[in-house]
Amino acid sequence: MNRINHLFQQKGKDILNIYYTAGFPQLNDTLTILENLQQSGADMVEIGIPFSDSLADGPVIQESNQQALKNGMSLHLLFHQLKDFRNVIHIPVILMGSLNPVLQFGMENFLIACKNTGVDGVILPDLPVSEYENNYRQIFESAGVHCIFLITPETSEERLQKIDDLSTGFIYAVSSSSTTGKEKDIQKQSAYFQRLGNEKLKNPVLVGFGIKDKNTFEAACQYTNGAVIGTAFIKALQAAGDIENNIHQFVNGII
Repeated sequence: MNRINHLFQQKGKDILNIYYTAGFPQLNDTLTILENLQQSGADMVEIGIPFSDSLADGPVIQESNQQALKNGMSLHLLFHQLKDFRNVIHIPVILMGSLNPVLQFGMENFLIACKNTGVDGVILPDLPVSEYENNYRQIFESAGVHCIFLITPETSEERLQKIDDLSTGFIYAVSSSSTTGKEKDIQKQSAYFQRLGNEKLKNPVLVGFGIKDKNTFEAACQYTNGAVIGTAFIKALQAAGDIENNIHQFVNGII
């Protein structure tokens, strides 16, 4: 069974998913961060694939992308860094990034590399649902890798149901139609989250964008299965002091 499905079967609620950019702050920090997130109690991790023109990312994550690229990070190097990570990491791991570098790598090659290294899912926000369904679905399913789609408060009922039908891992509910890291009143989005909770979707739902601390995490979890934290964690990685200690303090402050 895919580790994502196993997680939701075993826990189901209050899932903490942490995002960070591969190769940031330093080129070889990717595995160190992953190991410390697991040790701290994160349930799932999204590793960002650095790209110079990433979609929907606010300035903090954009800057982490730029720094990672300056450090020399690439998709090839990321897979090399992840080569043996399943020897020590048992939580679900997702790769998230723009479609462009994946297509340059080759979609089939990318998914084979995900399968061989032990990556459980992929989030490509600019991959059209129709293109996935018509061109890539079979390759994803053959590799045993979940393709995770994003929805927003403006997503139509028809599109939501389509995404729910196609999804096999979870649905990523963007809290609002803006970039990551912007200040948002998560409490004001409770009607949106409640609507998702009442939809009787077959897939779990995680909320992202604007989740930054214990209060916003708990607010997002009230009606959904959990939440994704990105910008606030990137800031924690940038903070002064020992990176491992910063990671543990951050996660402990959420859960």
